[in-house]
Amino acid sequence: MKNKKRVLVLGCNFAGLTVARYLHREAGDHIKITVIDRKNYINFIPNIPIEVFNNNNPADTLEFQFQKFLKSDGSEFIQGEVENIDATNKKVYYSPTERKGAAQEQIAYDYLVVALGCRLAYDKIEGFAEFGHTFSDTFYGNEVRNYLHNDYKGGHIVIGSDRFIQGQSPKLPKIPIALAACEGPPVELAFSMADWLKKHKKGDAKSITLFTPGDVIAEDAGKGILDQLLPMVSKMGYGYKTNTVGIERIYKEGIAFKDGTSLEAEMKIVFPNWEPHPFMKELPFVDDQGFVITDLFMRNPDFPEIFAVGDAAAVTIPKIGSLGHMECEIASKVIANEILGKEEQIAPLHPMLLCYGDMGSHKGFYMHTDEWWGGKTSILKMGYTPYILKMGFKTMYQTLGGKVPGWGLPLSEIVGDHSII
Repeated sequence: MKNKKRVLVLGCNFAGLTVARYLHREAGDHIKITVIDRKNYINFIPNIPIEVFNNNNPADTLEFQFQKFLKSDGSEFIQGEVENIDATNKKVYYSPTERKGAAQEQIAYDYLVVALGCRLAYDKIEGFAEFGHTFSDTFYGNEVRNYLHNDYKGGHIVIGSDRFIQGQSPKLPKIPIALAACEGPPVELAFSMADWLKKHKKGDAKSITLFTPGDVIAEDAGKGILDQLLPMVSKMGYGYKTNTVGIERIYKEGIAFKDGTSLEAEMKIVFPNWEPHPFMKELPFVDDQGFVITDLFMRNPDFPEIFAVGDAAAVTIPKIGSLGHMECEIASKVIANEILGKEEQIAPLHPMLLCYGDMGSHKGFYMHTDEWWGGKTSILKMGYTPYILKMGFKTMYQTLGGKVPGWGLPLSEIVGDHSII
């Protein structure tokens, strides 16, 4: 078909791959899709703790090659580092990453979907490289694995988040303010780490302190869930510290916070501030931090050909996969409707937290809530079913290449809400 519209997708992690495949599903041969990413695989980050606690190098089991799925759709893939976006002239500048020293290239677009995720600012935390740990990629996960299984002396462990600097703009829809980018991972790790300590006779929940920069950890879970979760955490013996304001520094014997307090600990497991990539911060369609401004149809108000999904979008608060998945469905339908001249009604984004976490021993927790955004859904379940669903989503995502069927999330909600064993 001649005169196809070129849709350029920047980034091919969870949001980028998903939106590319949904775009193909919605618009088919009417568009030419090009995807750019600096690497040609996805690390399945949510399952890193499970591999670490099972003493597996997560890089061996969680790297997912996606090119065959893009190719099957007819999408073009370019392995390159995105370096600038010229919104006025509808061009993206990038450098190929196959070999160092490549010359900068440019590519034009009719529609642009920014799915570049965020930069995790560990380098802004003093002492992290020497004394900190985390689970946010396979490299750091494997460092934790090696430490736990070879060097850990049984000392205290602290787990928590640095202060997240959320972007602001008068052009954004009304969204809550988060002091941490996503606190599902610290809560999940607290449960699964306590299980690992107990199995290896090195401690239990009393060996762990959770900390947060806010008034309460995992505030996006909403009051209904937290009223159940926090008493449970206290009863199990976890330490709990709030209002740290942020991390001042990490040192050998512990961690210091910006409120002037500190905690002694052998292991300091932290999650950093999530920042946009540096080149994003001066672009004309972003907020004051560099996140892409969109409406609830994932479209920028000043440059209507520009969309954003996943962590790069300013409205993705918290930075969680279930929101990114919803956004991909919306953005792909909006673009396809416009290209095909359809008048299909599309519902705007209604934020909903859908979270599965590992608790160790093949058990997990399930959270389904929109209470933080003013809704009335608030469901917390614990048992074997959430763990099965968490592992099942990984299998489904990798098998289907990111193209989760339309019934995928609704079915997981039904099972999670009503079937716990």
